[in-house]
Amino acid sequence: MPLTVQEMSDRFEIQDLIVGYCYAVDTRDWDALDHNFTPDAIIDYSEMVGVSGSLAEIKQFLAESLTPILAFQHAVSTTQYRIEGDRAQTKTACYNPMTVSNGETTDTLVFGLWYIHDFVRTDEGWKISRLYEQKCYRMNVPDWLAAQLPPA
Repeated sequence: MPLTVQEMSDRFEIQDLIVGYCYAVDTRDWDALDHNFTPDAIIDYSEMVGVSGSLAEIKQFLAESLTPILAFQHAVSTTQYRIEGDRAQTKTACYNPMTVSNGETTDTLVFGLWYIHDFVRTDEGWKISRLYEQKCYRMNVPDWLAAQLPPA
């Protein structure tokens, strides 16, 4: 069945939020996340790094925990959409290579994960109300970092 103009617009707005989240993290622009999420959003990284919390808590966590990450790049693709009125949910594949250093060694590792987002349409347009990161795989994680993460 063909998409309506509204359905296409909704998908583009939602995709912009997913990509905007990735660019905000990759550039360490934590305040940019305020534009993507509802004020009461929950961000759940428990499967990937063992942390879940409010937007303010996650912004602080990211600012503090990403220090050993020299570079990272979130590449997203293959998004599935379920839009029902003013609510939506997506599942998106994310490929996330990172260069990390503990001061002694530098390694490049890769996380593969699924972003599961819940969205709500607001007066300002679509916003993310919940983000859940579902673990898929990880490769080349150095022992010093693996010790800080939930089991593989």
